[in-house]
Amino acid sequence: MLKALIVEDEYLAREELAYLIREHSRIDIVASVEDGLEAFKFLQEHEVDVVFLDINIPSIDGLLLAKNLHKSSRPPRIVFVTAYKEFAVEAFEVEAFDYILKPYNEARIINLLAKLEAQTPPAAAPAEAPAASRTVNLVKGDSLIVTPCEQIYYAEADEKVTLVYTAHDRYVMSMSISEFVARLPADSFFRCHRSYCVNIHKIREIAPWLNSTYIIKLYELKAEIPVSRSNIKAFRQLMHL
Repeated sequence: MLKALIVEDEYLAREELAYLIREHSRIDIVASVEDGLEAFKFLQEHEVDVVFLDINIPSIDGLLLAKNLHKSSRPPRIVFVTAYKEFAVEAFEVEAFDYILKPYNEARIINLLAKLEAQTPPAAAPAEAPAASRTVNLVKGDSLIVTPCEQIYYAEADEKVTLVYTAHDRYVMSMSISEFVARLPADSFFRCHRSYCVNIHKIREIAPWLNSTYIIKLYELKAEIPVSRSNIKAFRQLMHL
């Protein structure tokens, strides 16, 4: 069972959130506090799995608290609960699990709780369990979408942002492609060009192109991704060409 801490200075919002968690999940709320310093002290002595964290709170604001928690050896999942949508990008930087806007939407909360509990590890396993799927947080509007890395087809640099493509959606990340690629598993993604990184498991076709290079075509998507001359040797070795 997951253990949770609520950090919220508004009494009614705190009580509503606690009710929704108890009503729609098996998550155990071990404590509710009103300010960031109190939360920080609590977490120095107690371990929790998830922190429901408001941003505009006394003593230590929620973003600063989250940045400190993110550096810990076993950081809890952070779910921001706030009335301020403009902090979604900063929330991504501390790899927040989700970003919930007030007033609460019950269906949105139910979906979040289901995602949290779905990622709860079993209490014990009689045999060695398979490794958990690695995920990355993608920004969509005011939300953070927790996405398994294997669902990402490719990433493309576009000036100061990076466009990330899955089978059915496109996400705009406020970071360089180098920063984004650093979050992906190196055994599955290849930087084929200074502006492109591709999931090698999604490659459907490798076609000859200019100057003895290649164009990569993917399953399900119509994109054609170039391999630069500087990456040809590594690409051929990787794909056994």
